[in-house]
Amino acid sequence: MRADGPEDGDPDDLTLFLRDIVTSIGAVVLLGLYIFMISGVWPPMVAIESGSMEPNMSQNDLVFVMETDRFQPDAAHGDTGVVTAQQGAEIGYQQFGNSGDVIVYNPQGNENVTPIIHRAMFWVEEGENWCDRANDEFYVEEEQCNSAPHAGFITKGDHNPTYDQAGTGNLEPVKPEWIVGTAEVRVPGLGWLRLQF
Repeated sequence: MRADGPEDGDPDDLTLFLRDIVTSIGAVVLLGLYIFMISGVWPPMVAIESGSMEPNMSQNDLVFVMETDRFQPDAAHGDTGVVTAQQGAEIGYQQFGNSGDVIVYNPQGNENVTPIIHRAMFWVEEGENWCDRANDEFYVEEEQCNSAPHAGFITKGDHNPTYDQAGTGNLEPVKPEWIVGTAEVRVPGLGWLRLQF
């Protein structure tokens, strides 16, 4: 005759619950490590905080980011792993609805501020007057683009009216070492959860 309670050797409810918790945590950790191994970036996903990349990326989207030296396109500028919008337009390379790569970078190389996710428009050399190569719709005055303090990428949010290096923030061109990675995949709305915690 069988009793209603657990038999010897049968796990009780608490043991099953703890096993489920440990298994779930283990699965999440393994998934995180797998994504990190592929992307080379930690954290491998970023949440979009503003509308500066609309309509191609929206506030609260979650974006998977990959290190620039992984799976580099042939059209990448030098060894940066980044295809500029200018180069992308020439060869038909698009990411997120427009030519060129979308990069995640630390403004002025400062890792203590929120990274920016904008499109790499074109590359400038140190001392270059980049007004000739810029679209004059995206800067206010010629003084804003006359001489690059160092080589790097000129960037712009798809929805923003000016280049990052010519707007009110007056950022310097983005050095390759300031780049966290390139945006690869977007999941609409899922970034809301990340922004809450």
